[in-house]
Amino acid sequence: MGRALAVIIWILTLGSVSLFFVKKWWFPEAISSHAAALDRQFLLTIIVVGIAFTAAQVGLGYMVWKYRDRGEGTRAVYSHGSNRLEVVWTIMTAVIFIGLAVMGQSVWASLHFNKAPAGAFQVEVVAQQFQWNFHYAGKDGVFGRTDPNLIDDSALNYIGLDQTDPNAKDDVTHSVIAVPAGRPVELILRSRDVIHDFWVPQLRFKQDLVPGMMIRVHFTANRPGKYELACAELCGQFHFRMRSFMLVLPADEHQALMALPQDQFQTRVTELLAKYQLPTYQQ
Repeated sequence: MGRALAVIIWILTLGSVSLFFVKKWWFPEAISSHAAALDRQFLLTIIVVGIAFTAAQVGLGYMVWKYRDRGEGTRAVYSHGSNRLEVVWTIMTAVIFIGLAVMGQSVWASLHFNKAPAGAFQVEVVAQQFQWNFHYAGKDGVFGRTDPNLIDDSALNYIGLDQTDPNAKDDVTHSVIAVPAGRPVELILRSRDVIHDFWVPQLRFKQDLVPGMMIRVHFTANRPGKYELACAELCGQFHFRMRSFMLVLPADEHQALMALPQDQFQTRVTELLAKYQLPTYQQ
């Protein structure tokens, strides 16, 4: 039984590690400028953790094999171990994993702790149970004033837009986010009720929306297309309904869309959703 258990451990280890070499269940193709750095960091972490996991399981299987039950008459031996070895491998483990954490933090901080580049396209994102609301500044590029006291779902004013503000006259709201390809995009994130999470897998980007906070984040999408947007935070009973799409449009197509009034904007977005197809793996 000891030998059989050791073999099972080794087989399970080999099967687990082989999944990462096959890459059948892997990330979708990236579409953002920062994705390469994140993917490199993830791959490095997987390699380091994979080596540690494999070594530990091979060692476990060896110990099970070597010290298996050999029947009556076999005496057990107790060892105090080696304090020196314990200190060495503890320090090595700490250095490796703290190093990975610091490297990963630097990649994450480049997106979250730095301001968006000048000229970034801004979108206000207001999440609620259970839908996304995207607020565009319109042709003048200036957001109209919003006030939570003006929120009226029955009037489709989900973000509390003040219609008396001159800057709000050309503002547009929609449940689909449309961004320009190759241009930095800054999201201004807010939540009306509970914690939600903005997640587009191809962007390698995920950010919580926290009630009472206005969170600014930025990215640059570089490949036109239609991509699925999901809430990655369990936000209530109908969390599964909180999905939408992100349209990444060529500059001229995006500029033309942003110049449209609300009613024409709605129609054009419907046409663009039909024009662009989701990546094959999502269909």
